[in-house]
Formats: sequence, structure tokens, C-alpha cells
Amino acid sequence: MAVELRVMSYNVRYDNPNDGDDVWRERRDRVASSIRFHRPDVVGLQEALHAQLRDLSGQLPTYEWLPAGRENVESAGEYAAIGYDRDRFNLESEDTFWLSETPDEPGSVGWDADLPRLVHYVELREQRTDVTFYHFNTHFDHAGEESRLNGAKLLLQRIDGLVPDDPVVVTGDFNCRAGSPPYERLTSRTKASPGRTLRDTHRFSKHGHHGPETSMTDFRNLIPDKKIDHIFVTSDVEVVLHGVQSDAYANGRYASDHLPVVADISLPELDGR
Repeated sequence: MAVELRVMSYNVRYDNPNDGDDVWRERRDRVASSIRFHRPDVVGLQEALHAQLRDLSGQLPTYEWLPAGRENVESAGEYAAIGYDRDRFNLESEDTFWLSETPDEPGSVGWDADLPRLVHYVELREQRTDVTFYHFNTHFDHAGEESRLNGAKLLLQRIDGLVPDDPVVVTGDFNCRAGSPPYERLTSRTKASPGRTLRDTHRFSKHGHHGPETSMTDFRNLIPDKKIDHIFVTSDVEVVLHGVQSDAYANGRYASDHLPVVADISLPELDGR
């Protein structure tokens, strides 16, 4: 039996005390409301600090929230957190690696990056069907071009090594648009770089794209043509819907400087089911 689920990627903006009217205490209910309303089965968050994840956990108790911080996994720095519906999925495994020349060294900074960057991933099993899939969540560096490209290569290498067969979902703020070198590296395989192929759910959605062609805001306005948040899947996953959710609150304010990206996907059936 095929498993259909909704995936969300959402950079919720770290709790910056200099954000004026858009500080976290003014936005946290809106962020939680957006996740609650769109009802993703799995969520990849970027930039949430420990207290922010605690706030969301309190408002969204049907999700199990798994932190992974830039400086260390437990509680330091901005998280690449993953949330999943605890009534639907069981956690089979969980791990983290850093986007650097020493990926197993916590807090390591890679290449020309300004900050430590990591990938947090989990293996989830649906309780009803026993179908398993992997969810990788990340946040590429905002400044380092070399870091983004090498980070894309490392992410693919790890997927190839860790998940040769099961379906894979990748969420993240990749700090790059479609057509950029890191994006092309993630979505294009050649004879020189064989392995599993990632597909952008925006491009492969059966029913096209819904919403704006950007995923960035300044809290009041959309920033045109800056879609840097993406959801990728392996080629064995069918993409049914893709959208960027431009929900506004309080007379036109956005809950974050990023918009949530959502994809409805269908995982392949287990043999014999």
C-alpha cells in the first residue's frame, strides 16, 4: 500500500532581539498556527533556537520534535530540527553530520562558510504499513559559495552511502536558487558522479506549483524571485502537490522572513502489500 504524506520545510527565523515588531514573541503563535493549519506529517525546521523549539513543542503536542544544533547536537545554536506525527510514525534511527571537511566533528566549519552547518536525518517507519523512509534536513551557509557546493556533494555522498534503497526526502534552506551550482549538483547526476538522483518537488509536482515563486519575505512584503527553500525527493517518490504558503497575519505581516514550502508526496508500496 502506498503511503501518502505531507512534508514541510520552514525557516522560522532565529529569535533575534533586534527584529522590532517581528521578534519571536510576536511571531511564535503565527508560526505554530501555520504548521497546525497546513498539517504536515513531517517538518524540517531551520534556525529555531532551543527556546523556540520548546515554544512550538508546547503548541504542537501531536508532533515529536528532534533537535540538532549547529555547535552541538543537544542544545547549542540554531537547530535543523525535525518534527513528525508521533501517532503515525515510529523513529527507527537518527543522526547528524556537519557540512565540512570533518563531517563527524561537532561544530566544524567547512570550506569558506561563516558558520557551522549540519545535516540532521532520521529514519521513520509508518505504523500502519511498515513503510520506511529517510528525512534529511539542512541549512546551507549564506555566505560561502564553496561551502554550498561542497555541502551539496557531501549530502549526496551520505545519502548514497546510508540509504541505497529506501525513499528519501530532503528539506532545507539551501541559500541557493534553481539553476545555481549547488542546486544543479543536487539534482543532476552524470557518469562522473553516479548515485541516487534527487528531484525538486517544485518541478516534478503532478499538479504543478501553488503560490508565489519566492520563499523569502521582509516580514511585510514578498521578496520576488528568491526561492531558496526546497524539498527534494528521490526518484522513487511520486510528487502530487507542491506549494509555497504565503499566509499573512495581523493585516499583512508574515510569520517569518521565509515562507513554508509544502509538498504532498506518495512513497512506493512495500513488495507484497
